[in-house]
Amino acid sequence: MITASTGSQYAGILGIGSYRPRRAVPNAEILEQIDSSDEWIQTRSGIKERRWASEDETVLMMSVNAAKEALADSGIDPSEIGCVIVATVTHLYQTPAIATRIAVEVGAPTAAAFDISAACAGFCYGVAMANDLVRGGSAKYVLAIGVERLSDITDRTDRGTAFIFADGAGAAIVGPTDEPGIGPVVWGSDGTQHQVISQKESWVEVHGNHNWPHLTMDGNPVFRWASFEMAKAAQRALDVAGVKAEQLDLFVPHQANMRITDAMRRTLKLPEHVKVARDIERQGNTSAASIPLAITAMREAGEAKSGDLALIIGFGAGLVYAAQVIRLP
Repeated sequence: MITASTGSQYAGILGIGSYRPRRAVPNAEILEQIDSSDEWIQTRSGIKERRWASEDETVLMMSVNAAKEALADSGIDPSEIGCVIVATVTHLYQTPAIATRIAVEVGAPTAAAFDISAACAGFCYGVAMANDLVRGGSAKYVLAIGVERLSDITDRTDRGTAFIFADGAGAAIVGPTDEPGIGPVVWGSDGTQHQVISQKESWVEVHGNHNWPHLTMDGNPVFRWASFEMAKAAQRALDVAGVKAEQLDLFVPHQANMRITDAMRRTLKLPEHVKVARDIERQGNTSAASIPLAITAMREAGEAKSGDLALIIGFGAGLVYAAQVIRLP
């Protein structure tokens, strides 16, 4: 008979960290290459500036810095990390996974390590898998990272997307807890709408012409889907966790668009005391990194504290989504 692995009854996030690129890019700089206005950008997205990585701020460098901050926050020794999961669409190598190099750099050289591609839902996917790995006994502690350098694949002349995307990294340490710290995940996909957020050119198409592929997005259907369908997914995440909206302290959606955030907040009927993440105003849309970046921003501003109950939801290209209730470390 095969012996089954067993882990902790419960798991939770024990530490969280982030890395923001040094360079802040105001709307004025974006407007040098597109026909638009600062008022239009802020009205459509809520973005005033975004962070773009410099040459030395690689996917690896940003991830390692965020991971080390999360490790310090958790108090866990790096050698105890049993698995590293990296959510990204901008590690521009098919193989090997960037997770293996991150594992070495943070001091967990023998940990299982792999990348996932779940776009803006990537961090929530990583947390869901980390939760199951810890509870299933496959790893005692898991490092889950969301990282992007979207400035590399942004068409800076595309009026519809040039002002949206940004760079950064966020990380969380997931491990055993005495009480549930991560609610059941509500996740899924709708591949019938795969074309509304996508890479414009394949690697085959750009091979040999020394250009990068670029992201493209059909804004109106994305807005409708995210504003209404994702509010339903977020509500299901509350329901399966057995949490009422009035019990929440924080709502931290993927930082896609301020209007989407506001629409979801209204649909969910969140009480006034629930603080809502609005990191997109100064950070831009960092895809898989946006939720942990937003959480750390709220902690630094005094809007979030240890023990707070937060509803998180990521959604994006695929179309894919994932949502869960978590308790902050």
